[in-house]
Amino acid sequence: MNVFAGVSGRAGAGEGAKEAGSAGGEALLELTPHRMAVCHLVQVFAPPAQQEGPGALPFPFASVSDYNRLGLFLFSLTRSCENFLEPPLEELLRQLKVVDDLVNGWLCEQLTTTLSGLNSPDDLFNFFDKLRGVLASPDGASVEDEFLDSNSQLGVYLRCCILAFNQMTFEGVCHLLANLVAYCNSADTSYDMAEDEDFNSEMEMSDLMDADIGVRAGVFDKYGQGYASESHMGESSTTFIHAPISLHDFDEANIFKADDNPTCLRSRWQLEAYLNQQADILEKNPSSVPLNSFNATMTQLQTLAPELHRVQFLQYLNALSHDDYVAALDNLHRYFDYSAGMPGLFSRSLSPNQDIIVGKYESALLCLGNLHCYFGHPKKALEAFTEAVRVSQMNNDDSCLAYILGAISNLLSKIGISSTVGIIGSPYSLGNNIGLGMPLSIQQQLLVLLKRSLKRADMLKLTSLLSFDHISLAKFDLKHVQRPLVSFGPNASTKLRTCPADVCKNLRLSSHVLSDFGADGLETSHDNGSFSTSWLRNLSAASSSWCSSSTKPGTLIANDFDNFHFNAQPSPIPTSVLQLAGSAYLMRATAWEHYGSAPMVRMNTLVYATCFADAASSPELSLAYVKLIQQLVVFKGYFAAFGALKLAEEKFPSSTNSHIQLLKLQLLHDRALHRGHLRVAQQICDEFGVLSSSVSGVDIDLKTEASLRRARTLLAAKQFSQAAVVANSLFSTCYKYNMQVENASVLLLLAEIHKKSDNAVLGLPYALASQLFCKSFNLDLLEASATLTLAELWLALGSSHAKRALSLVYQSLPMILGHGGLELRSRAHIVLAKCHLTDPEFSVSEDPCAVLDPLNQAAEDLQVLEYHEMAAEVYYLKAMTYNHLGKEDEREEAAACFKDHVTALENACDEEASLAY
Repeated sequence: MNVFAGVSGRAGAGEGAKEAGSAGGEALLELTPHRMAVCHLVQVFAPPAQQEGPGALPFPFASVSDYNRLGLFLFSLTRSCENFLEPPLEELLRQLKVVDDLVNGWLCEQLTTTLSGLNSPDDLFNFFDKLRGVLASPDGASVEDEFLDSNSQLGVYLRCCILAFNQMTFEGVCHLLANLVAYCNSADTSYDMAEDEDFNSEMEMSDLMDADIGVRAGVFDKYGQGYASESHMGESSTTFIHAPISLHDFDEANIFKADDNPTCLRSRWQLEAYLNQQADILEKNPSSVPLNSFNATMTQLQTLAPELHRVQFLQYLNALSHDDYVAALDNLHRYFDYSAGMPGLFSRSLSPNQDIIVGKYESALLCLGNLHCYFGHPKKALEAFTEAVRVSQMNNDDSCLAYILGAISNLLSKIGISSTVGIIGSPYSLGNNIGLGMPLSIQQQLLVLLKRSLKRADMLKLTSLLSFDHISLAKFDLKHVQRPLVSFGPNASTKLRTCPADVCKNLRLSSHVLSDFGADGLETSHDNGSFSTSWLRNLSAASSSWCSSSTKPGTLIANDFDNFHFNAQPSPIPTSVLQLAGSAYLMRATAWEHYGSAPMVRMNTLVYATCFADAASSPELSLAYVKLIQQLVVFKGYFAAFGALKLAEEKFPSSTNSHIQLLKLQLLHDRALHRGHLRVAQQICDEFGVLSSSVSGVDIDLKTEASLRRARTLLAAKQFSQAAVVANSLFSTCYKYNMQVENASVLLLLAEIHKKSDNAVLGLPYALASQLFCKSFNLDLLEASATLTLAELWLALGSSHAKRALSLVYQSLPMILGHGGLELRSRAHIVLAKCHLTDPEFSVSEDPCAVLDPLNQAAEDLQVLEYHEMAAEVYYLKAMTYNHLGKEDEREEAAACFKDHVTALENACDEEASLAY
């Protein structure tokens, strides 16, 4: 039988090729006592000869389940990257106890006995000679009878250790023996150095004593600081890092102590996997990484291993997550300075004989442009991207060029730029293909860049970039009407509407990255050691609970698979691919927000939060939480929304997450307006302005939100002229940056301002224009709201227009009642009741339910929202209706409620309570 044969697959073969080296070359694995302990356990797992016959389990295992648990434990030891320090013997024994309890402590006893019996270089030679038998098949045995495949992860590991020992000098063997003494001393003080007579000759003892005079005095004691042997002939000093014990993970729960681990060595693969994990933490939870201590750790690691340039890139990411522009720029420059001549970020698998490697300079320019984009420097970002395009074309670096085009498209879509003249060259540069030399608008340039990037990504089989471009095109189709470059002639298109089918098509195509991610040929490591790290971490937790439980009398320990449960299941899909697939669902939720389907928003957001939360970055996951909380406040009111916000703030502190901070201000502002606390609302509007950047075009969405809320606050204060000035200025800004979707909301606000200032005639054009914008961009729910405002305006012109207004209300009711929130539904019910009461042909006494039913429903919904002004209007209409019906008690009750809401609105007290939740 072939247990764990080829278990590492491609990754194992690659590591074997890297670590085993070629014949006659240097051994790329340096032996340490920890690796010798693992080798002994591998020998127990797959003994060299079987006396029980073919197919029998080796002693002392009684079942295949127990045997496979040890194999999984050994596999995890060789792939774990929880820290770059090797665990001391004490920690290894503690982890092994959970597996060893299945065989009554036999494994731990054998391990300590074997290590303590290695007292001379001859013992080490005999130890490794026995290991060779593990990889050799017994006489007359077939391949199926082997317990360990030599090409599997454990087989390659064993071969590398044997090769490293064979290439050791005698001085190196003595150093290994001295390290073994200290390694055993860290767990058992009774273990000591062998006496003189235990050695074969005085020469061997002399060589061992003189191997390293600096450690001779402390070899009998526990080591208080890191110790690393010198590099000897046949040994490598570049593959493993000799790190001092003071250099540990920033996690306070680190188990590696200074007096437990004298030789802290990790393989290059494990160290790079550790760095990858830190990069994931910086992306998923940057607030948990302290800036100074993390930089100190990385700086010491860089000092000890100057060839690990990715440490500087991690420092760049850390500074980026803490908004330190100077440190981020400095670390980015140093990373690309010190890593010059190495493959680029988007290099394909290169031949080892290739002399010239290009790609670093354009990759550096791409990162520099992204840095400037992150900190809100659009002109500098475009300058860096333009230079990167030139260098990529000069070096024929198609992969990097495709990513640069995608980055430029992302920049143009996020940052408002009214003109690119003098920034990315002539405005005719992208329009020459149409043969007319016509300057293109920003949106046309963005569309051209997106399609070029998409075409290159498809041609080069860059599946990740292809997925990103499809999502970007979906976002473009959502907010822009695609006009043809040639807009006249007999074949000119007259279609001036967005196409939801194109949005859905691009989002569906972007999801193909889940099945096609392995076809791009880029150098990516899918096995990053996260499974092994998680398994060992949970094993350590199980062993801790086992130790604490074993001290209690009468406690029964159940050894079952619960002790081996792990949280992170192995996934063949890289995290970056899962993030792209999740972004498609998040974009679907955004699209349905525009189209006005609340159930589809909730469904797609919940799919993202449920299926892609582990791989999601902190900004995107917090955005999903924001969408769900916004749905809560629209349909359930402020009490439920603020309860969910508290939970979200525990996961994403508002001080470090802009999405949560912005949502908090939105909820507080809306509630203050509904309660009539205008001073608090104005204070929150000022905080909106502080959040946005002062650079023109940067944070344009946030600036639009701030101006929109300021105009609403002025409208609530009945300062109609000032509100109209702010709204008109906002409309000009949106028109300048071609923000047509936002213009629909601004036009609707202007109609609302004129309606409340008793200028219904002036408000009609704005409502009609907003309705036209909504139809062009398929904003169905906003269109229903605009239609409702239009009905209110017609109703304000007199009772002769009541039937027209009632027709408009009935036209919008299906959409509002099906997908509208509490406030919009209440407005619709109020307008419906007013249409009936205003209509001279309608008799309240004949059909009172046509008026009272919508008013009662509106009163119930507004009670949840605490909307005093609209609630006062509801109870005023109810009092009038009951007066017509002659019901005095109900009239007085409605009048009392009306008085309460008016009093609460005019005499707002304890306004500071609006800031608490």
